[in-house]
Order: sequence, then C-alpha cells, then structure tokens
Amino acid sequence: MPTLTEFPLTDAEREALPTDEEVAAYAEHGWYLSRRLFTDEELDTLQAATEQYYRGRQDRELPLRPPNLAHWEPAHGEVQRHNDYVHYESDAIAAILRKPLIGAVAARLAEADRIRVFQATLIYKPPVAEEPSNQVPWHFDRHYWQTCSSERMLTAFIPFHDCGEEMGTITMVDGSHRWRELDAGEDSSRHFAHRDRGELEQLLSENARFNGQEVRKIPMVIPRGHVSFHHCRTYHGSGANLSGAPRRAVSLHLQDGDNHYRRYQRADGSDVVYNHDVLVRRTPQGQPDYADPEFCPTIWTGQG
Repeated sequence: MPTLTEFPLTDAEREALPTDEEVAAYAEHGWYLSRRLFTDEELDTLQAATEQYYRGRQDRELPLRPPNLAHWEPAHGEVQRHNDYVHYESDAIAAILRKPLIGAVAARLAEADRIRVFQATLIYKPPVAEEPSNQVPWHFDRHYWQTCSSERMLTAFIPFHDCGEEMGTITMVDGSHRWRELDAGEDSSRHFAHRDRGELEQLLSENARFNGQEVRKIPMVIPRGHVSFHHCRTYHGSGANLSGAPRRAVSLHLQDGDNHYRRYQRADGSDVVYNHDVLVRRTPQGQPDYADPEFCPTIWTGQG
C-alpha cells in the first residue's frame, strides 16, 4: 500500500494547493479552477503520447471489451473522440496523469486522505462547428456511477492548451451539486451519449425549478497548465468548437479512498453495470474491487 512518502510534493507544488477559502468555495459552487499544475513540457509530452495512441501505440490492451466502452477509432471519422482507459493502455499517458499534485488537489477538495484514479477518458473535439457530437448535453457524472458508494468523487478536466468558450470549454451549472434531485426514472444510469439532448436540457430546467434556483452557467476559461475540477453531482456540459484548432483534453475521474462497489438495481430488477465491473479483480466478498491498482491506481495519500 502506498505511503505518504511515495507522493512527495515540492514547496512550489504545495503553494499550488487550494486554500481553505477555495475548498469552502468548491463546497458551495461545485467547481474549482486550479493554479498551474502542469508544465509546458509535461503537456507537450502528454499530447505527443496521445497522438501515438491515436495511431495505435498501446502498451497493453484491455483483457476484454466492457459493454459501454467509449473507444474512438479512425473509421468513426471526424466526430468528437472519446477513449476510456487511456491510463491503463498507455504508460506515457499514465505517467503524466498520475502526477501526485493532481491527487493532492483532489484530496483537499474532497476532504479525503486517499485519492485513486477511477477512469481516464481522452477527448478530442474537432474544429468543426456544425458537428453534433461536439455539443455535450447537461449531465452529472454521479448518474453513471451508481455502483459507487461515494458522494465525494470528482473529475479533473485537463486541457492540453488554453481552453476558452470559443473552443467549447467545459461549462458548469453553479451550485447544482447541492440540489435535491427529481426522480430521473429508469434512464438516470444511462450515459448522456445514449439519451436525448433535449430531454436532458429539460431535466436540468426542472431540477432547477424544483430547487427554487436559476440555471447559472459558468464556462471554465482554463489557461494552459491549469485544471478544472468539479464535484460528481455538478451539472456540466460543453458547446461547439468554433475555433480553428482541435480541443484536446483528458477527463480524469477520481475517487476518494472510501469509495467501493455497491450493487445498484433498476426498478425492473436488473443490475447497473459499470465498465470496471467486468475488468477489475474481485474482493474477498466476490464484488468488483474499485481499489484494483491495475485499473484504479492510488495517486495520493495524506491531506496535502
């Protein structure tokens, strides 16, 4: 088991951690825009590694293909690309994403003493303004993590470049993680890619009215090297890429050390299955182990 000494921070890195006031603001608003966490060299290395990945360079393949795997291939064309498990398939990508400073920031925000990777999705939004797949409808990640016990999970959105509104940056619905949720029905555990965009837009509006709140949208204008974090219940989405360059990023989903598998059933009695459930090792009780170091490595222990 990793110890704190395996994840040392420099004095400069400690200066980049969220302050107590910023942690409180995250708890209120559901999102946090960091100080600079990655160097230009690290991001250049990350982009080069992802280009190799797109050309088929992988250090290992998944032992089997999960039922809901996002895995863009060249035959899919100039659509928005999503590729899950890049932290498992590419050592070069993993080496950057497992930077302890990312885990330390997440630990401060989640008020956790251990942070593990949950999933890492490589994203490429082509500079095609009219491409429908570039527009990501409003959703929150917890809907797709019903088999997780934790309510403290969070996501680090890591662009490889300056990322603003013209590129279709990630956009948060301020404070929505604190809303009480209307019954979302049987569809709540289905990924947004498999649901109607208009339906999800309506669901956001209905939840806002139910909570007596306005939908306040905050586009994350992210300078290169900085990272946007959001709570697992924060509504977010993104718009078209209107720039002349692709929007490149990784969505790094993170779990606190207490998170574990829980069985979650739909009304019809069928089990919700996350992709991990057919890949990770089993606990002594025979359940999927979300602490499997092959797929869910620890990147931080301690309080930062």
